[in-house]
Amino acid sequence: MNMTISLAPLVSLIAGILILVVPRMLNYIVAIYLIVIGLIGLFGGRL
Repeated sequence: MNMTISLAPLVSLIAGILILVVPRMLNYIVAIYLIVIGLIGLFGGRL
């Protein structure tokens, strides 16, 4: 059985957990999330 994990949902999950744990870092977490999602979109998930 082959199990694959998509990168975008994993990044979203990590960002959501970080926002819950450290709400003062919201701006940085959102900025990093948007950069990572943009790179995934540009390179098609082949990071």
